[in-house]
Amino acid sequence: MKKYLTWQDVEQLVDRLLQQIRIDEFDALLVITRGGMVPACLISEKTGMRNILVAAVMFYTGVGETLDRPTFLQFPPDPYLKGKRVLVVDDVWDSGRTVASVKHRVEEAGGRPAVAVMHYKPQRSVVPGKPDFYAEETDDWIVYPWDPEAER
Repeated sequence: MKKYLTWQDVEQLVDRLLQQIRIDEFDALLVITRGGMVPACLISEKTGMRNILVAAVMFYTGVGETLDRPTFLQFPPDPYLKGKRVLVVDDVWDSGRTVASVKHRVEEAGGRPAVAVMHYKPQRSVVPGKPDFYAEETDDWIVYPWDPEAER
């Protein structure tokens, strides 16, 4: 089933995330593009967190179409992550492969990552574990207000 979200829905989901997160325990936000950009921006605005790093990751090439493994188009240099507590932010944990690969890269750089997503899909997850923080568990296909499909 498809679920179309409004901007107000997104704000409420981020507020639910922030009820779980102690932002003062983190040194930086690491936003996974593109889906994590809006939630990370809202988290930043609502908490005053200004240290925002970007992981540009290409994994999904279409609905249900993926690469064998994620391609990192951009990633912070290791010194930005080493010894840092990093909150990795994305919109959804679907298969979990994208978030898991970003988390692994942070760990390889000597960082201590935690993961926050608005939606967690445990039935679709193919990686061990789950996000440290999530606002909602679902099996629905989520259409965010910034998705081109939302305009239809």
